[in-house]
Amino acid sequence: MDLSGIPIIDQHAHNLLRPEHTRAFAYPSAFTEGYAIEVVTHHVQETLFFRRSMREIAELLGCEPRLEAILEAREQLGFEQLARRCFEASGFQAILMDDGFMPDQVMPTGWHNRFARTYRLLRVEFLAEQLILQTPTWSAFEEAFRSALDLPASEVVGFKTIVAYRTGLAIEIPDPEAVRSAFASLRQQAAQGARLRLAHKPLNDWVVWRTLEAAAQQGRPVQFHTGFGDPDLDLRWANPLHLRPLLEHPGFQRVPFVLLHASYPYTREVGYLAAVYPHVHVDLGLAIPFLSHFGMAFVVRAFLEFTPISKILFSTDAHLIPELFYLGARWGRRILGEVLAATVEDGDLTAAEAEKAAEAILRRNAQTLYHLE
Repeated sequence: MDLSGIPIIDQHAHNLLRPEHTRAFAYPSAFTEGYAIEVVTHHVQETLFFRRSMREIAELLGCEPRLEAILEAREQLGFEQLARRCFEASGFQAILMDDGFMPDQVMPTGWHNRFARTYRLLRVEFLAEQLILQTPTWSAFEEAFRSALDLPASEVVGFKTIVAYRTGLAIEIPDPEAVRSAFASLRQQAAQGARLRLAHKPLNDWVVWRTLEAAAQQGRPVQFHTGFGDPDLDLRWANPLHLRPLLEHPGFQRVPFVLLHASYPYTREVGYLAAVYPHVHVDLGLAIPFLSHFGMAFVVRAFLEFTPISKILFSTDAHLIPELFYLGARWGRRILGEVLAATVEDGDLTAAEAEKAAEAILRRNAQTLYHLE
């Protein structure tokens, strides 16, 4: 199936790196979740994703499929022209951006509107860290955090949590005394000039709990990082099955949970959750395009084994460089087209149903869930 005519709503991505920060940025590091020097300088270049991507980027830029030639072509094009070429070849209708990743080094979210309509996702751990620095007491922080979540839909269309990275997805009912103690500890670190990092489980659980309460009142989706990521994450605690108590909590039944990255390698597990819980949705980003051709097809097939089409969302999880937006869009359409064509051959869908499924996954489901124009 040729899906090139369907505009994409990228329901989870990140901002591009500012030009002045690209000099110190190792280009291969954009193609791996690892950051050890041996991985970035050598091993990533031995992955199927990197080798496939070099050929496709070279074709887009009109140069030889070598890293050095690609770097030279990027330099000649310049930052904005490179971004424009990648985005024009991608065909986005809209992009939802989590701007809490490397916030001091990336372009403003609004800047990306020149390429596609851009909406903001609020990363709640980054918000909490900012407010801890600004508020001297727990009561002041609590009030400031609650207030900061109450933003108009024109400013924020959803919330994002990376609690999986910090203390895991086994989120518990916050204990008030433990939460205050964690806050006091972080305030003391801040007073001593230490880099602030929200990694105290009681406080992390409180942040997620309060976010879900706000989302329940406002009807906003909450995106959860699940599954694989960089080595800062303990993969055992990124299994989405840990979220079951939250999914069944009476106060959160109306909160749309968006579980990111196909929860790879827990893909079938997360597909099951979306199949049996009405407020759970799944996402293909990062798995597409970081996996092999076979791996990308696997996650789409695994979802379609059991997960309702209406629950599957597309994203690129692109970050820092515009090429990842292009590769995500290119392979999202291609893999989805191949797998849906196979469902027609197998008799699971008619050709007309497969076309509707493609549009639902690439754009309509996100448009409905986030109430986009």
